[in-house]
Amino acid sequence: MSELKQFKLPDVGEGLTEADIVKWLVEPGDTVSINQIIVEIETAKAVVELPSPYQGVVDKLLVAEGTTADVGTPIISVRVGEAAEISAEISAEISAPPAEGAVEPGLYGSPAPKEERQAVLVGYGVKLGATKRRARKASATVAGGAARADSPAAPAASGGRTSVLAKPPVRKLAKDLGVDLAVLTGTGPSGSITRDDIQAAAGTGRRAGGEPAVLEPAEPGQATAIRLASLPREERIPIKGVRKQTAAAVTSSAFTAPHVTEFLQLDVTETMAATARLKSLPEFEGLRVSPLVLVARALLVAASRHPTVNSSWDEAAQEIVVKHYVNLGIAAATDRGLLVPNVKDAHALSLPGLARAIGDLAETARAGKATPADLRGGTITITNVGVFGVDTGTPIITPGEAAILAIGQIRDAPWVVDGHLAVRKVCTLALSFDHRIIDGELGSAVLRDVGAMLTDPLRMLAWS
Repeated sequence: MSELKQFKLPDVGEGLTEADIVKWLVEPGDTVSINQIIVEIETAKAVVELPSPYQGVVDKLLVAEGTTADVGTPIISVRVGEAAEISAEISAEISAPPAEGAVEPGLYGSPAPKEERQAVLVGYGVKLGATKRRARKASATVAGGAARADSPAAPAASGGRTSVLAKPPVRKLAKDLGVDLAVLTGTGPSGSITRDDIQAAAGTGRRAGGEPAVLEPAEPGQATAIRLASLPREERIPIKGVRKQTAAAVTSSAFTAPHVTEFLQLDVTETMAATARLKSLPEFEGLRVSPLVLVARALLVAASRHPTVNSSWDEAAQEIVVKHYVNLGIAAATDRGLLVPNVKDAHALSLPGLARAIGDLAETARAGKATPADLRGGTITITNVGVFGVDTGTPIITPGEAAILAIGQIRDAPWVVDGHLAVRKVCTLALSFDHRIIDGELGSAVLRDVGAMLTDPLRMLAWS
């Protein structure tokens, strides 16, 4: 007997309460196996791939792409058991069976061998020979009737109307602008509705059919005004996923930990020379070596000299927890928002190992593949605002940590060297710290030590 199983959205992190359905990798009617990846979800920490806990045939997708679901909500139903096996077998048939007594020709005209079933643990088994994947339905329904955007339209249940093809963000835009999708003719793939179609219907600067409205600048300087006229006057972006988590975290940090930020401008000419030298060494072959690697090493050495900077505040126990290990957070700007994965036990890594770990972590985060484990357990953080072309900033401490170091852009600037004016490579550091744990003297000592090691990288060897 077959049985319908529902897969409920699990908690893939620590105490997460919800997640967004990013992309379904299966459709109703598809055969799935245990541990086959069936969906990508976005939590407040990372994009996670979920495997199927069942083997069978997909019955329904219960939550549409782009929808936020609470942990414990059923998101897919799978039919398991004999009916699932039979369904999979029937879907492999591509033609009617031959007439009674007819023999299908085999190789070189000889009679084909009789097909037998292979023994399996559950169900009737599968036929010998090649099987073919079940043909996709013309209009797979998602969450009670919304057709997938990449499927051809199919007639609706009544009135002769066809299914509307539009992705969840497009549907959201149509709802915000008060546009009825059913009356639009899509210009996207397979006739799907696009953002341009919605804006055209709302009178926001594009004609029906997707052709841009002809708006010529009346005089120089009006190009920006024309571009803005083609956009809706307001745009609403849902606060969810990483951005929602970031907003909650920085708000909690800013209003819980009393922040103090100190700044230090320094000459990093020798650090730049050392970076160039490291790139030529065989130990760093194939690695991305940047000044960030030496900044990270300098902060690790400073944390070993001043352990309290690498600590946290335990409000419940009324204790300061000093960490004698460093999980070094590296803030990374991604399409999903700001992520702070951390290098586990960074203090124990060699310089080439640290460079490799930082590079791998940043690449994974930007590709949207950082796992919740990558984002948990950081003890102190570095953020590089210099890549955005700015000199410095006042970073907010990552919750659960006591300090964060910001690196500004490295640029040519006039600098006094041995009493003479010279052009040097100059950078500004900013250290924010929790004043409940770190006072001005300790914060200044940490920032001063990091600056001294970046001014003269040999100090890293002397102090480590």
